[in-house]
Amino acid sequence: MKVAIFGQYYQNDTRPIIRDIFVFFNANNVELVIEEKFLKILYEQEIIKKEYKTFSKHTDLDSSFDILVSIGGDGTILRAATFVRDSGVPILGVNAGRLGFLAKVQKENIEAFLQIVLEKKYTLSKRTLLSIETSPKNEGIQELNFAMNEVTVSRKDTTSMITIETYLNGEYLNSYWADGLIVSTPTGSTGYSLSCGGPILTPEVKGLVITPIAPHNLNARPLVITDDTEIKLKVSGREDNYLVSLDSRISTLENNSELTINKTPFQINMVEIPEETFLKTLRNKLLWGEDKRN
Repeated sequence: MKVAIFGQYYQNDTRPIIRDIFVFFNANNVELVIEEKFLKILYEQEIIKKEYKTFSKHTDLDSSFDILVSIGGDGTILRAATFVRDSGVPILGVNAGRLGFLAKVQKENIEAFLQIVLEKKYTLSKRTLLSIETSPKNEGIQELNFAMNEVTVSRKDTTSMITIETYLNGEYLNSYWADGLIVSTPTGSTGYSLSCGGPILTPEVKGLVITPIAPHNLNARPLVITDDTEIKLKVSGREDNYLVSLDSRISTLENNSELTINKTPFQINMVEIPEETFLKTLRNKLLWGEDKRN
């Protein structure tokens, strides 16, 4: 078995988790390839001493890898997706963060869940991604022009709202007067969109969510659309620029630039452990089971 490892280091909280993962895989003769910057931190912190092969870019990951283990929170998984891209390598999230819907493996159950991975008794959840094109072209976006959670446009250098003209498959939908607009995948529906009042979609739903951020036109509500819809946005405001973010990656665009958003032709495979389903995660993270009547 060949496993890639990528992660974030959160000082002492992460140290035992990382050690448990390496001890387990080494004891089972798994070939490990570690992301270059992460491995450097592990050496500096003296968490591991053994030498390992490394990867540093997405072209280093291919079909010879069985899985990529992401150690951190949901944000770490989003960064891991930029390495995986269209390679098809499944991602397993080990939760070393806080609130997370993607990082399923908890530190208390690492060894049991890694045994499931070793025996390949898991399933795969295919996650939709979004790609964007800008007119005029933006160099900061062209290399990494996709998002797993959401594409967001928002105001910059101003307290004034912006106007987002929105078209679906060429037909005018609405002009949102707001602080911004979120276009979310089902995966991202439990993120920024949820905090702005958007609905939760289960991962297998073939849909997207359009959620305004603090809209001034108070009748504007989140909208669910099919994921094969082409979305065009034209943003204007009092300032010369506005922001567009793809997950955590932010770029600046000029006023009146146009964004075209589509579903990518590839998906990200997330490892699903039988004991850690999406619905169980919802209950735990949103405290739905805390009602005494349940």
